[in-house]
Amino acid sequence: MASYEESSPLLSNQPQPTSNENNTTKTQIPNSPDDTKQSPPPPVFHHQPVYGWTADGLPVMGEPVPRAQWESGLFACLGHNDEFCSSDIEVCLLGSVAPCVVYGSNVERLGSAPGTFANHCLPYTGLYLIGNSLFGWNCMAPWFSYPTRTAIRKKFNLQGNWEGMSKSCGGCCDMEEEQLEQAELACDFATHVCCHPCALCQEGREVRRRIPHPGFGAQAVAVMVAPGGQTMGRN
Repeated sequence: MASYEESSPLLSNQPQPTSNENNTTKTQIPNSPDDTKQSPPPPVFHHQPVYGWTADGLPVMGEPVPRAQWESGLFACLGHNDEFCSSDIEVCLLGSVAPCVVYGSNVERLGSAPGTFANHCLPYTGLYLIGNSLFGWNCMAPWFSYPTRTAIRKKFNLQGNWEGMSKSCGGCCDMEEEQLEQAELACDFATHVCCHPCALCQEGREVRRRIPHPGFGAQAVAVMVAPGGQTMGRN
């Protein structure tokens, strides 16, 4: 038996116990050949994130959302042959005679908050009078009113002037999303400066088709009132 244990290859690698327990040595089992091979790191793909826009004008990650067209063109002052034709003529007349009313109404429909009309119509009227008094034309109010066009475009995910021009040219002016938004802001400002009454009317037609006025169209709500306390009497 002693010779068999000494000649056994399985027993030769086992550590021999020693008398000193404090000086015990730990044996390390060599790693298998499969453990020594390190798996290659996973591939890293560097790509640019794709941005889109929600209906509220907030950027989101993911696939780009296709933008919708405006309900009417910039110079379509008489509107379409639908139920909004009379309101389009009204918007056209107000934009020519009293643009502050159209601007205040547009902001009121977007904000749907009390006092929004007066808070925007009065400053617009002051800038309108200053521009006509000093320069002979309405050159001050567009600086105050053009952000409304940007808000409408973002809220309803509408196609801007720069993107429309790029598509008409076969995509020659395509750019990144952030650069595109900067170009659209410049186009919104240029539209209000060069074609201010037409821009206000187009925005007025758009919000009238998409947002009801906060002061009209309210439906009556039936309120159920609980009956009063009832008592049972004895005859």
